[in-house]
Amino acid sequence: MIVIVCPGQGSQTPGFLAPWLELPGAREHLTALSDAAGVDLVAHGTTSDEDTIKDTAVAQPLLVGAGLLALRALGDHAAPGALAGHSVGEITAAAAAGVLAEDDAMRLVALRGRAMAEASAATPTGMSAVLGGDPDDVLATLERHDLTPANVNGAGQVVAAGALPALAALAEDPPAKARVIPLKVAGAFHTHYMSPAVDALSAAAAGSDVSDPGVTLVSNRDGATVTDGREALDRIVAQVSNPVRWDLCMERFAALGVTGIIELPPAGTLVGLAKRALKGVELLAVKTPDDLDAARTLLEEHSA
Repeated sequence: MIVIVCPGQGSQTPGFLAPWLELPGAREHLTALSDAAGVDLVAHGTTSDEDTIKDTAVAQPLLVGAGLLALRALGDHAAPGALAGHSVGEITAAAAAGVLAEDDAMRLVALRGRAMAEASAATPTGMSAVLGGDPDDVLATLERHDLTPANVNGAGQVVAAGALPALAALAEDPPAKARVIPLKVAGAFHTHYMSPAVDALSAAAAGSDVSDPGVTLVSNRDGATVTDGREALDRIVAQVSNPVRWDLCMERFAALGVTGIIELPPAGTLVGLAKRALKGVELLAVKTPDDLDAARTLLEEHSA
């Protein structure tokens, strides 16, 4: 059984979509997604610099657009046993599962990015990865610094989120045997700082057309599988101000009997976590179109 996973914010790098636009019809597809989002994904995926694509209002639609572009390039082979996305990647996964139409997904993620950027601007906040250390000690240290474990990613990785002075204090006073690495994001996502964004998204989501997922969809909230389209969308909205439990998603993958994981572009982070947490599972990071044949082969071999 294959699960396709969709990465979250911070995985983007300058120019990562350039090779994808060499595929027939890809530029036109990305242009259409740009029009739906009101964001120039072609420019941001090819020529924009790191600071530009770090902007939440740019990064989020760029990531979802990249995932949808790669899924179409996979063609009829893009039929996994399950789908999941990390943070904003849940919108990619929801669209891939048929919960949202592509245009609706792009409009929703564009609003999500703008609303979260506005919430971030209200107070200087950020996020840092905490790698290693005793799990209980890590959580206790974050609490002591008044930080939230915004992403519990498993494989010895927790992402702390909160005010910038608190993150600086964490870097000076990290948990024992742990490293603290600042992330390329512009706010304390998945914390109470994002409550205004939830309010904005709730209104938009209430008017969105949804369908029940046609593929098993695994939720960031608790690793549960979601079979109702409206519930899936409600969970995506609420997740903006609540922690991402990717550790529980990976536990669900194991319980489902997943034998292979394919990560959509910009790939690398999620298969890296799976490499440490899901031993024996075949992994593939789809970074460029050169990886598509391997992805098709993997899907065929693990669906037999």
